[in-house]
Amino acid sequence: MAAPAAPLRIQLLGPVRAWRHGTEVTLGPPKQRAVLALLASRAGDVVGVEGIVDALWGTDVPHTAANGVHTYVAGLRRALEPGRTTRAADALLASGSGGYCLRMDPADVDATLFTRTHNDARRSRAEGNTEAALRRYEQALALWHGEACTAVPGPFAAMERTRLRDLRLTAVEERADSMLAAGRHVETVTELTGAIAEEPLREKLRWLLILALYRSGRQAHALRLYEDTRELLRSELGIEPGPDLRTLHRQILAGHPAPHTPAHAPHAHTHAHAPHVHAPAPHALHVPHTSRPDTPPPPPPATRDHPFHTTPRPAQLPPLARGFIGRTKELAHLAALLGADLPRHGATTPVAVVDGPAGAGKSALVLELAHRLTDRYPDGQLYVDLHATAPRGRPLAAADALGQLLTGLGVHASRMPQGPAARTTLYRSLLHGRRMLVVLDDAPGADQLRPLIPRGSSCVLATSRRRLSGLAARDGAHLLTIGPLTDEDSARLLTALAGGRLTAHDPATTRLSALCGGLPLALRIVADALVANPDTPLETLVDQYTAEHGRLDRLTVQDDATASLRSVFEASYQALPADAARMFRHLGLCRSPFTLQIAATLAETDRDTTRRLLALLTAHHLLQEEPGHRYRFHSLIGIYAAECAQREPPARRREALNRLLRLCSAHHPPRLNAPG
Repeated sequence: MAAPAAPLRIQLLGPVRAWRHGTEVTLGPPKQRAVLALLASRAGDVVGVEGIVDALWGTDVPHTAANGVHTYVAGLRRALEPGRTTRAADALLASGSGGYCLRMDPADVDATLFTRTHNDARRSRAEGNTEAALRRYEQALALWHGEACTAVPGPFAAMERTRLRDLRLTAVEERADSMLAAGRHVETVTELTGAIAEEPLREKLRWLLILALYRSGRQAHALRLYEDTRELLRSELGIEPGPDLRTLHRQILAGHPAPHTPAHAPHAHTHAHAPHVHAPAPHALHVPHTSRPDTPPPPPPATRDHPFHTTPRPAQLPPLARGFIGRTKELAHLAALLGADLPRHGATTPVAVVDGPAGAGKSALVLELAHRLTDRYPDGQLYVDLHATAPRGRPLAAADALGQLLTGLGVHASRMPQGPAARTTLYRSLLHGRRMLVVLDDAPGADQLRPLIPRGSSCVLATSRRRLSGLAARDGAHLLTIGPLTDEDSARLLTALAGGRLTAHDPATTRLSALCGGLPLALRIVADALVANPDTPLETLVDQYTAEHGRLDRLTVQDDATASLRSVFEASYQALPADAARMFRHLGLCRSPFTLQIAATLAETDRDTTRRLLALLTAHHLLQEEPGHRYRFHSLIGIYAAECAQREPPARRREALNRLLRLCSAHHPPRLNAPG
């Protein structure tokens, strides 16, 4: 009795087709088939609407894209489950977490089955079981029915075509290697001749065919093919054959066996010195077996033919800063949030963003957490500094950040996709099914982060000087705002780094901690000054930081703008829109705290505009909102704001202060900074 047909079977290795209980269904227009191809390649996982839009349109997104996605999904539901009238819990194509999930066994998607069978073949090959390996290679290659995702539009389909084509050609090469090991030389010639007609510039295929011709007793044909290859590479690419081809050519001319596998060829089991009926020499060329029999072979290393390097597991986290202290509750909170998201099959990638003012230790906190979580992510760690507030230069574009991430994943520069949408697609494809920790430092905004968030069981930790509320609302990110350290932790950090010059209960420790406002960066600068000046009396050093005028000059590290308070505050200020920067300068004229009415009077803006600008400054952590709709600066940011106020022309400063004095004439006068 025949086994029952699978509820749903999908073909991606050729024209996109689907069968429901053994009966083929009509899938509709090309973009609707593109949606199915994407969901099938991620079977069991929720794919967000934004991800589907990127996959279908890339950077050329129409304003109706989201509606189009919903229309295509509705069409697929009608095709796949024509009798269903409601979106029941057991629906094949389900909604959830802001996207859609195709609920089916991934093994019923031919592309997934091909990958699994290919891996089984490699495992058998590594164990020295050539006949079992050949059976599995044949099963894997028999799944193909033409170009993958034939005629399906969109950047995702284009990238999948390239990726799957490379995998198929790799399987063809490995099968040919195993056929040579089994002594099936003439058969190998026939198989490779067709493959080379499809991919004439793939040097590995030509290396194998030249070897197969030689082993078949056709030395002249092997040498002729080498010369043809040389002429083709010169005319098409302007290059000479690679070192492995040249070495094989020399060995054939000399009549020796090949001493080793080419650097880019997968290792193959072989019967060394096996008799060859047509061999032109007593010892035919062979490829010795050097794989460990108890482990599967690695993926094919990089060549001019393969898009990926064989790279070690990435471990890109920067080292931890000395003397990390405090943040116990924050670390526990983040670990609990991320732990709650792990590791559910099909769950959205957990994302946590730590925001806060410049100098608060966001990067130190995230890196501390990342190092603690490495055991949860055995596939490695990636790190990119997005430079949102770098003192010099511009923020790293998403495409450039993706380039760094893909390089870390082993993608050749020569095979790097050019557009950001294509890079995002490849990045997410490479991380699909892997548990990797991705740390994105100093992000300028949600739009830059979104393309860098993979799908599946990886995790993203990010930092930003802005609160990215949109990333939480739209993408489900966890947001955590940190501020200055507590007085106790400030004192502990200062004494830990001060080289024995302070104790936790020393009045000087308390005074310096207060003057630094609990900002770890300021505390570290002061601690370094204490260590660097052991002969200067402690009271003298404390006095140098007491006066507001010149305090930011003291909290500066020569020739390192990223470790100087004024520079990091300036970077936050420069990231503001022009109207918010103007409001910040006007607020610098008045000592905080202040109300919305005071801010509106100083900047001469209406209440709605003032409320919006104050919210923006608060989101950028240049301002703090207190109960009762009152606002204040952090003590060091207030000093910097007063400096920025001096950038306004003197006449405008006087006008702003006169407006404020008139407003407050019937009340207590405000504390003003001198107009200069």
